[in-house]
Amino acid sequence: MTAVRKLLHTVLWYARELTGEAEYDRYCARHRRHHPDAPVPSRREYQRTRTAQRECESPGRCC
Repeated sequence: MTAVRKLLHTVLWYARELTGEAEYDRYCARHRRHHPDAPVPSRREYQRTRTAQRECESPGRCC
C-alpha cells in the first residue's frame, strides 16, 4: 500500500510542477518569509501580476 501511495504522491507532485500549480505555493512561502507583515496576494492577483510581467518582457530573438 505504501508503494501505491508513494507513486500517487510522485505523480501528483509532477503534475503540479508541470502545470505551474506549485509556483504559487512557493511564491506564498517566499512572500511570508520576506514580508511577514504584508498580506499574501490571492491566487488571482498573483496570476494577473505574473501575466503582466510576462507580457512586458521583450521576446527573445533567434537572429
